[in-house]
Amino acid sequence: MSEIELSAGVIDYTDTGGGKGVVVLVHGLGFDESVWDAVVEELRGDFRVVVPVLPLGSHRRPMRPDADLSAHGIAAILAEFLERLDLRDVTLVQNDAGTAQLLVGVRDERVGRLVLTSCEALDNYPPGIQGRTLHAAGRVPGGLFLLLQSFRVPFLVRMRSSLGGMAKRPIPYALVRRWYRPLLTQRAIRRDLAAFCRSTEKDTYLKAAERLGEFDRPALVAWGAQDLMMPPATGRRLAELLPRGRYVEIPEAGTLVQLDNPGALCAELRRFIGEGEGRSIGESAS
Repeated sequence: MSEIELSAGVIDYTDTGGGKGVVVLVHGLGFDESVWDAVVEELRGDFRVVVPVLPLGSHRRPMRPDADLSAHGIAAILAEFLERLDLRDVTLVQNDAGTAQLLVGVRDERVGRLVLTSCEALDNYPPGIQGRTLHAAGRVPGGLFLLLQSFRVPFLVRMRSSLGGMAKRPIPYALVRRWYRPLLTQRAIRRDLAAFCRSTEKDTYLKAAERLGEFDRPALVAWGAQDLMMPPATGRRLAELLPRGRYVEIPEAGTLVQLDNPGALCAELRRFIGEGEGRSIGESAS
């Protein structure tokens, strides 16, 4: 892991280096860079793949106490990250959280292509029973700590009202332990996540949608066909708002498309990025 000091604090990131073009993969609440491992492995031969660990619960380093950790604050951290690494013409790929949408029309000059995979959007915030439960717990003193105890029990994690409802395939419990260890062991990490829950407004992504029509670059909305938390209908509406948006569904996948069907997602990413180059990256010329 590499690290970089930003205005909000120090964040970790992985960077494969090399490749033709830059792909930045962005995780959601309660996940770290490992949620993208299969996608990184698939794409690293052709692209420089960068994955920042944003302060959304699975980060290992607490942010500064005065840091803005609202959804807009997280978007600002992402924008600063792109700037500090001088990443340009980025293919920005977002999952679960709606962070990337908040850059559009504000700080999107380094984004060449936008990919939104099953994420918070429009009026679906907080999303599903999982999102509503998390945000309610984050607003009550001690509520987040109590809720997190359920992640110590594999049976409870597999329930559809928990992580089990975010993926079509069972999530290895070793990954769950990795993702939730910081929250379970560090009070300052719980403080950071609680700050996000308290300061992110319900209409955040409805307001962001008003600017999506300004994004004049290629956009792909790749939604899990069996997503229970982020309904495919939301994805279709999202694609219609983007002037150059295209909607596809990833088969046999829930919210965590990169875990359920990384092969299909990577095929769509290659096709999407390659459209501007005459053929898909990684394919032989005929």
